Amino acid sequence: MSDQAPLILGIESTCDETGVALVRGTTLLTDVTATSMDEYARYGGIIPEIASRAHLESFLPTLRAALERAEVALEDIDAIACAAGPGLIGSLTVGAAAAKALALALDVPLYGVNHILGHIAVDELVHGELPRPSVGLVVSGGHSSLLLIRDLARDVVELGSTLDDAAGEAFDKVGRLLGLPYPGGPHIDRLAQRGDPSAIAFPRGLSRPQDRERYPYDFSFSGLKTAVARYVERHGVPDDGQDGPSTADIAASFSEAVNDSLTQRAIRACLDHDCDTLVIGGGFSANSRLRELAEQRAAQHGIQVRIPPIRYCTDNGAMIAALGSVLARARVPASDLSFACDSSMPLTQAALSA
Repeated sequence: MSDQAPLILGIESTCDETGVALVRGTTLLTDVTATSMDEYARYGGIIPEIASRAHLESFLPTLRAALERAEVALEDIDAIACAAGPGLIGSLTVGAAAAKALALALDVPLYGVNHILGHIAVDELVHGELPRPSVGLVVSGGHSSLLLIRDLARDVVELGSTLDDAAGEAFDKVGRLLGLPYPGGPHIDRLAQRGDPSAIAFPRGLSRPQDRERYPYDFSFSGLKTAVARYVERHGVPDDGQDGPSTADIAASFSEAVNDSLTQRAIRACLDHDCDTLVIGGGFSANSRLRELAEQRAAQHGIQVRIPPIRYCTDNGAMIAALGSVLARARVPASDLSFACDSSMPLTQAALSA
């Protein structure tokens, strides 16, 4: 992009990562992230109050580091974007309060943006502007959503979502069943690479003909999670050298069931809406089998798959700055400083107005 493109400061604070980034156009200048993930291992999940306090402690050091690495001053910033939802309301409020204070002090526009759409927008920093229309698949610990993206700034349609557990959430729960450390997703992914995905016929949610007709783009992983739990109850967690499926086989079979559902519906959405580009984002998009299976199935239909590098899959400031840049370049009106964060912000809304 030209140097005349606005310089956007992005602030991410939806869960347990404090992210600050600077983007000019579609060029990332710097991205700094502080995480409190290690503090939750003994609890087996995020503790919202701890996350909120961690954001308070991390924000100023993270902001200073980002400015120093980009070699810019606060006065150089043209606009600010912060995550306004969805997410943990306490964590969101910390980031939004900091963003509002900076916007007021610097007298620059502020965009309270949609965290989920940020997972799509960050891809533009790597692969350039999105073709229109495109299909977006956002998969993470809290979300599994299919989107039709006609215009990321103004026209996004939610085609489907999970009816119960999100993909990443299911992975973490099955990780606990198998005795793996928290978070379970990366551990199951590594374990699954050594196993046989056809060893156990775990069910696919919403696979009956009537369900496919009624929920063509929706996901369900709760029944799959229960099937794994019942299997472990009956057979236990296998020891090395034990006859029958190994722990790696359980992980691989479970992983295959999840990724089969995700990719089948994503490709169907592309075909149904005449889209030749599928963008996959969110923390779960780091999953190796999801990437492999999506590429295989998309290639059969001439569909291009765009997935950001793994460093941009988890929550980060770059995704928020990228979406802020999309909005600023599209001349979308900035958010009013009176806006309230929305933990269930609709995915059709790129930014809050007030």
